[in-house]
Amino acid sequence: MTQETVLTGITTTGTPHLGNYVGAIKPAIEASRRAEVSSYFFLADYHALIKSRDPAAVHQSTLEIAASWLALGLDPEAVTFYRQSDVPEITELTWLLTCVTAKGLMNRAHAYKAAVQENLDAGEDADLAINMGLFSYPILMAADILMFKAHKVPVGKDQLQHLEMARDIAQRFNHHYGELMVLPEAVVEDHVAVLPGQDGRKMSKSYNNTIPLWLPEKRLRKAIMKIVTNSQEPGEPKDPDDSTLCTIYAAFAAAEQRAAMREAYAEGIAWGAAKQQVFELINDELADARERYEALMAAPDEVEALLLEGAAKARSFATPYLGELRAAVGIRPLAS
Repeated sequence: MTQETVLTGITTTGTPHLGNYVGAIKPAIEASRRAEVSSYFFLADYHALIKSRDPAAVHQSTLEIAASWLALGLDPEAVTFYRQSDVPEITELTWLLTCVTAKGLMNRAHAYKAAVQENLDAGEDADLAINMGLFSYPILMAADILMFKAHKVPVGKDQLQHLEMARDIAQRFNHHYGELMVLPEAVVEDHVAVLPGQDGRKMSKSYNNTIPLWLPEKRLRKAIMKIVTNSQEPGEPKDPDDSTLCTIYAAFAAAEQRAAMREAYAEGIAWGAAKQQVFELINDELADARERYEALMAAPDEVEALLLEGAAKARSFATPYLGELRAAVGIRPLAS
């Protein structure tokens, strides 16, 4: 059986929330269990440095996110799970790629263009407070992908440009040095579940409407009870298709549970009773994982060991491959 390599990067900023779990973590872990897929999952801690100047936050987030994926069922034996900074071949490859990447390509990167426009709109110099990390991080992202000859990379639409850039950079490298790089394909996640937050908008840290994934039971219930509903009274039929609460319930429920909830809405279930059902459903799904997460957070040495094992696995591929790439560009022993 020919295996297909799928690579997923996880930026180490912030703490995961229910929207991250439903939209990204849960489906990615399920996909990683397919025998025909060779899965790479990495903690993108170098990417986190582009925006964060808080070392303690980057460090803490790395532990929290690693513990989250492990607690939720990612099997480090079945996948390659590593921290980006533990694979130095990635940063060396970044330089090899930088030397074949057109500056004009980086000028067109959405994040850079948006930052420039924001400065111009404010009457400032175009490049005020823009660092080279922000300008050139699509090259680091390309190295993340190309280092492991990834065939497919699941991305949201906002990241599609970066996959196109990685393909462009790989094609340029291959043109100069031979067909050494695999051109990755984006798997655009059109059907990813988008969970609403407490106020009905998309659950997002930028809206301050998230429900953190690992809230203790009592705090989780309190957070769910704060979900905004309308003023309909108990006994009044309610529209499940226009209900943040029902949308969140549906993301965790089985088909028969969703049908029962829709019937309860038609019969006029009270909002308090509906919120209680949402809490019980989510808490039941996360209770065991929460216990594992708390155990992992209390044992950072265990998480560290798993990440280092993953890095060793990643480097067993990356080191010889980088050797090929170095030789191709002329960096090789003089006697060869």
